[in-house]
Amino acid sequence: MEQNEVILRAIGVLTQSAQWIRSADRNDDGLREDDGQGDGQGDGQGDRSAGRDSGRGQIGSLLAEVFPSFKVSPDATPLEAAHAVTEASLPAIMQLIGAFTYVFAELAEVHDAGRTDITSEELLRELALRMSRPSDDA
Repeated sequence: MEQNEVILRAIGVLTQSAQWIRSADRNDDGLREDDGQGDGQGDGQGDRSAGRDSGRGQIGSLLAEVFPSFKVSPDATPLEAAHAVTEASLPAIMQLIGAFTYVFAELAEVHDAGRTDITSEELLRELALRMSRPSDDA
């Protein structure tokens, strides 16, 4: 997976998580304590856990796409197996860290500049568009 693709997926995860937080906050504002009488009002947990489940699916999908498949010899010692896993996983870990770090740095730069003309969601959308464009490096 190319770095631009990983950044786009990281932006998607961050955008979706912001939506879940807003949704959970709205649900918390309208919640009332469950009196155990089965009044059909619910406790709002369904919406929040559904968001978490979607997030797990989205994050799990990203991890499955970024992390390579590899095999460890059945004869490998535990230390050899650990080294094989580390060696195979390290590039993917670095790619993910790089993607989330890049997006965080972009958001932090706008925040630290005190800009109020753009929301974080708008900035994430702008970054996604920028990452989607073919580069002029070739």
